[in-house]
Amino acid sequence: MTSKHIIYACIITLGFSSWVSSKETSKETIDTKTAVKPIELKKIMSDPKWISNSPQNAYWLAGSNEIVFQQNKEVGELKDTFKLNINNLETEQVKLTNLYQVKQDDLVFSPNSELAAYVYENDIYLLHMTGENKLVQLTKTSARESSPQFIGDRVLSYWAGNTIFAIDLNTNLTSELIKLQMSEAPKEPSVPDDIIAKEQHELIDYVVNQHKNSLEKFNHKKLVKQNDNRVTNSSVYLGSGQRFVQGSLSPKGDRMLVVTSKSVPWRDESDLMPNYIAHNGRIQFDQVRPRVADAKPNQQNYWLIDVKSKQVDKLSIDVLPDFDKDVLKSVRIENFREKGEKYKSKREPRTINLMSDWTWSQSPIQWHNNGEQVAVMLEAWDNKDRWIATVDLEDKKFVTQHQLHDDAWINYTFNDFGWFNHSETLYFQSEQSGYSHIYTKALSSNKIKQITAGKYETSKVKLTKNDKTFYFRANVNHPGDYQIYRVSAYDKKVKNPIAITQLKGDNNYSLSPDETKLLITHSNLLTPEELYLTNADGSTDMVRLTNTVSDEFNNMPWTKPEIIEVDSSYTDQPVYAKVYYPADYKAGEKRKAVIFNHGAGYLQNSHYGWSGYFREFMFHSMLAQQGYVVMDMDYRASKGYGRDWRTAIYRQMGTPEIQDLKDGVNWLVENANVDRERIGTYGGSYGGFMTFMAMFNEPELFKAGAALRPVSDWAHYNDGYTSNILNRPEDDMIAYRKSSPIYFAEGLKNPLLINAPMVDNNVFFVDVVRLVQRMIELELENFETAIYPVEPHGFKQPSSWLDEYRRIYKLFETNL
Repeated sequence: MTSKHIIYACIITLGFSSWVSSKETSKETIDTKTAVKPIELKKIMSDPKWISNSPQNAYWLAGSNEIVFQQNKEVGELKDTFKLNINNLETEQVKLTNLYQVKQDDLVFSPNSELAAYVYENDIYLLHMTGENKLVQLTKTSARESSPQFIGDRVLSYWAGNTIFAIDLNTNLTSELIKLQMSEAPKEPSVPDDIIAKEQHELIDYVVNQHKNSLEKFNHKKLVKQNDNRVTNSSVYLGSGQRFVQGSLSPKGDRMLVVTSKSVPWRDESDLMPNYIAHNGRIQFDQVRPRVADAKPNQQNYWLIDVKSKQVDKLSIDVLPDFDKDVLKSVRIENFREKGEKYKSKREPRTINLMSDWTWSQSPIQWHNNGEQVAVMLEAWDNKDRWIATVDLEDKKFVTQHQLHDDAWINYTFNDFGWFNHSETLYFQSEQSGYSHIYTKALSSNKIKQITAGKYETSKVKLTKNDKTFYFRANVNHPGDYQIYRVSAYDKKVKNPIAITQLKGDNNYSLSPDETKLLITHSNLLTPEELYLTNADGSTDMVRLTNTVSDEFNNMPWTKPEIIEVDSSYTDQPVYAKVYYPADYKAGEKRKAVIFNHGAGYLQNSHYGWSGYFREFMFHSMLAQQGYVVMDMDYRASKGYGRDWRTAIYRQMGTPEIQDLKDGVNWLVENANVDRERIGTYGGSYGGFMTFMAMFNEPELFKAGAALRPVSDWAHYNDGYTSNILNRPEDDMIAYRKSSPIYFAEGLKNPLLINAPMVDNNVFFVDVVRLVQRMIELELENFETAIYPVEPHGFKQPSSWLDEYRRIYKLFETNL
């Protein structure tokens, strides 16, 4: 079956070029008298370097007077590095031999701010902030050194493997502070406890003497390590069968919090993906992530370690509220009932681990800078609870400071948290009000204080060194307009935040080390990201630092989409959407239309910034130029609209979203002069899944659809994403059957195009293979499959992008 589809995909490509070329520039859809340059697929699907060379990965250098950023090289995938002086706005390229001087994107400062440290190519560098800003390389080894941290002003620690080293900056002596051993501690030599061994020691003096010598050597070595501080005595033994997860050293260097788990394989031997176009001409099998259906809980262990004495105490999770609650009781009852069985609920410990940091750069372990308090963010494996707990360092136990519960799932974003610098007060984000907001809690109080409030989402929270101000990013004025704000950290009542930026679009920021300036990354609907500069207090206008968009791109006749509100038939909130209107769209016959479904599920695309879907933006402009109306909806589950919008799809993926698409179709018919019988839809990844669900479950809604890199069965997707929304198959197969397109394929009526990359390690190619086989067995006729043998989830080759969108374009032109 697969080889037949490969041949078919290759054959139908041959006839595309001439057909599409004539249609792209059709005189029926483009008025040549206006001399408007036609937008062509081959151009917009080519290497995107022609659009702009936007600055990437920008950050401040330690002195707060210079900014470093990267730009793509003209050819290839490598990047050049540039340094920009904010005083004279001069930019210079950093030579390869000087990169070590500017790789300061993750700086740490000494308490007195006179020193800073960072990592470059796995070695540690020290920068003197006073005088001539002398830079010193402290290590030059083949080890992977990381996580520099000051212990006071004159000692710098760093990690190498599972060992922490400390450099005395006065003497330059490097010592091994602590070495974490995932094994049992060496034991004193003893006589084996069996009859033969005992008889051996009774009868043979040589054996007795050898044992005596071993015992003396063991005890001598032990005494030397305990009593001679010049000898390394750093090993801490956490037991065999353990895997190191994370560790964090106190700023005083006297204690550590270490997290381990049982050492089990992350993936199964069957988690393989065939790569048919390998460099050696043979089939290559790549290891890939496991499926949610195969996920197993693995409870982590929490250890409090005294660095000097090497005493180890295990912290128990049984002090956390609801640690043994059966939060899936109602789900399990429903699933057992469907099988004709009865579920009996019981209380038992839940698996509670560190909050995952895969979407979040912050550590879930945060020490106060006084070294006397540490906070940990924990999450339940069932995704229903998040705890922020401190550790009672005397009684060796967790103390809960905040619990966030969600009957659906705890969001994997909006989890910034940390300490005030000058008081034992925590700050954190929480969606408990329905939107992500900032809260504080003093350890001396049981009360939670809310700092921000309203129907908007805060992100990227930063507290100033003097504890007076929070900076953050938020969509206060409109769900799709993101500005940078500041707000007092101490006001007794919630106050409206002060906007620092006013450029409409998408703004992100980086606060300078001296906290006087903000580096802003700004984009809008028609312009990719550029760098701007402003004072941190908002007292000056923003100064533009870069201008990288090409004249060719700026001179193209792009269609600027309008962001509109679609009244929902199912919720109190409107559905926000971008609409691309053709010229004079209300004149003449009713128009054909396309609705685009963005990917990721939890992603926002109807905003005023530059879209990650820039190819789709250009494609939609091309369609609008040819008379189509195009809509791009932020259906329920999309980011930017609060908790309830996000969790509307709990246990029913593909139901609320398709309801929103129905409202979108009605809006187009009623407001944009669209013919209900000439509307198509398409999307990739989650958008491909939505295309399936719409075409299968609402077969009259769209006259044609294209599903790209689509999910067909959620049981085959990853655990981190899927288990949030659908629980896990072992507990909630009802949700998986309700949410997976493969169970509804028989509903297909209108033409469907399925485009699938074969080396996709995100949505596996097998998703399409299994669905196609099911559709063949159902004797369905209205579908075609195109495969892309060398492409991952996000296509790399311009030729693949072009082929894919030619097929999509042909689908719509043929059927709409």
